[in-house]
Amino acid sequence: MTESPQQMLDDAAAVLCSALAGDGDGVSGAFDAVVDRAGLAGAYGVAWCLAATMVGEPAPSGTCTLDFPDIDEAAYDTRWVARFLSAYASSDADTGAALFGAAADDGLLPDCLLTLAGSTVATLRSRARP
Repeated sequence: MTESPQQMLDDAAAVLCSALAGDGDGVSGAFDAVVDRAGLAGAYGVAWCLAATMVGEPAPSGTCTLDFPDIDEAAYDTRWVARFLSAYASSDADTGAALFGAAADDGLLPDCLLTLAGSTVATLRSRARP
C-alpha cells in the first residue's frame, strides 16, 4: 500500500508528538501503527520525513557531507542515524532504503527509529533556543 504524502506527514507528526513528550512507547506505537497499515515502506517514508525535519532540503546529489566525529565507535543505532541522515542530505534514497532494510534484517530497526525520533526532537529543541 502506498502512503499519501499527507498521511506520511501526519504519521511523522504523531511520532514527533510522542518524542517531544518523552514517550518512547508512544514513538514505537506510532511506528508500529504505520507498519501495520503501510508496511516497512510506510515506516521508511516517515523516517525520511524525520530526516527532512532535521536536515532540511537535501543538497543536489554528491555535494553534501556530514561530519560525525568518532562515529565508528558509536552504538549501532547512533551510527545508523548518522548514515541515514547523510543519505538524506545527499539525496541518496537507495542508500537510505538499504540502511533501513539492513536495520530491519538485523532486528535493530525499532532502536534506530527511536534514536532517529529522539535526535529529531533534540535538533528541533536546539533550533528553538535563542
